[in-house]
Amino acid sequence: MDSSPEPIEPANLRFLRLLVTGMTVVMVVGLLALVVLLVMRFRDDGPILPENLTLEDGVAAQAVTMGDGWVAIVTEDNRILIHDRITGALRQEVVLSPGAFGASVSE
Repeated sequence: MDSSPEPIEPANLRFLRLLVTGMTVVMVVGLLALVVLLVMRFRDDGPILPENLTLEDGVAAQAVTMGDGWVAIVTEDNRILIHDRITGALRQEVVLSPGAFGASVSE
């Protein structure tokens, strides 16, 4: 058997090895944190709408937006219906004039 002594590692090489190991640990922890944040974000149920929020017969929603305590529904007949977010009761109705906000003038 060969009884030659182990080579001595230079100090700067040992320091470089520790830096690479530390960087690997930080990258793995960062990747795990990103995966956990994505999973938590996709499990979010989203906004809660009231169960009794209904539109009149023949009215179709074009867009919906929500604020603090209210839900606004833009209808295809150029109206904005603002409902209470908890009860679903109609708070306000805004009628848009023809041609307003990109609506066609021929309506």
